[in-house]
Amino acid sequence: MKKPTIDIITLGCSKNLVDSETLMGLFDAHGYHVTHDSENPQGEIAVVNTCGFIEDAKQESIDTILEFAQAKEEGRLKKLYVMGCLSERYLADLEKEIPEVDGWYGKFNYKKLLEDLDAQLHPQEAWRHITTPRHYAYLKISEGCDRHCAYCAIPLITGRHQSRPVQEILDEVRWLVSQGTKEFQVIAQELTYYGVDIDGKQHIAELIEQMADIEGVEWIRLHYAYPAHFPWDLLRVMREKKNVCNYLDIALQHISDHMLSRMQRHVSKDETYELIQKMRREVPGIHLRTTLMVGFPGETEEDFKELVEFTKWARFERMGAFAYSEEDGTYSALHYEDDVPQEVKQQRLDKLMRVQQNISAELEAAKIGQTLRVVIDRMEGDWYVGRTEFCSPEVDPEVLLPANEALKIGNFYEARITDAEEFDLYATTKYE
Repeated sequence: MKKPTIDIITLGCSKNLVDSETLMGLFDAHGYHVTHDSENPQGEIAVVNTCGFIEDAKQESIDTILEFAQAKEEGRLKKLYVMGCLSERYLADLEKEIPEVDGWYGKFNYKKLLEDLDAQLHPQEAWRHITTPRHYAYLKISEGCDRHCAYCAIPLITGRHQSRPVQEILDEVRWLVSQGTKEFQVIAQELTYYGVDIDGKQHIAELIEQMADIEGVEWIRLHYAYPAHFPWDLLRVMREKKNVCNYLDIALQHISDHMLSRMQRHVSKDETYELIQKMRREVPGIHLRTTLMVGFPGETEEDFKELVEFTKWARFERMGAFAYSEEDGTYSALHYEDDVPQEVKQQRLDKLMRVQQNISAELEAAKIGQTLRVVIDRMEGDWYVGRTEFCSPEVDPEVLLPANEALKIGNFYEARITDAEEFDLYATTKYE
């Protein structure tokens, strides 16, 4: 009997993408035909992997579920299932409000979908079905977070931090290399906490060092570190291992002691300044990506001015910012009044991003004339599109190279930077 086609739709972060790829691998192993984020879904079954982190993401998830529920009502879809963070957190409400969904699964029990589709099938060991370009993949090393920042709903959704076993991670890296993966985006809700739940010690530096020693691993890029109790040995690994990119994604959120205390970040202004100075000193040329928040309850004009001055001082190579939005059940929602007007939040956000745009433009322009290693991701029109070690897929600047240079997708090249825009570099591999 022919098995139905399944389309999996992934919303939210790269950690959700890994869950979708894991589920796709299980379906593959049981003989199903699986598609991912099809532009024109033809699958008989749809599985929506939802995000429940912030209000905009929750609304996108709900809108997507309703869109597929409508397709089911119109007979264009036979079955609809939902998984992920939104249903993990709001299951009872969603079941009541959207009865068209045939089954709801959370963040951790989604593998049961196989049994519910076919009572004879059971989850088994299976490798992920990689949906990214073959040469790079996301590698999730842990789940959950123990930090409990005042504004953050992640611990309410994912629970306490749980590290994956070292050997399991290394085995997955070796398998991915055997499939052609050269670049690894290491991800977690809290990367630097890795190992603490196992024996009380941070083992992220040790893990990355072992990964770097695996033959075929060309680049390792680190995402979502935490500033408090930073594991300094990680900087040594970054400095000594040439395939560990000089790149670190570390969300700082704010700089004023008033805000850091109210946010429950467990780090001070002085410690944050010292952290950045040490990172730049220990790893020359490191590119720091951070996220900052404006409009948190109680943020004064003086707090915001400190944040602007900090941004000017730090000169982050990559920076995103967002305005605070109250999340159900968090400490700030329960204990603080959301007292910064929305128009003030937006004004502050706009000003902070204007400051960063000027910094980004200057830093990218400074790369003109440099020769950098570039990986080619894809071809668009008359250009190859690639990235340097300082650029993570989808969120960072890209490098454009002329299509007449006959390059190969997934290969690395030494390229001379010839021009720069705010979000793109131009380069050539043809130089003396």
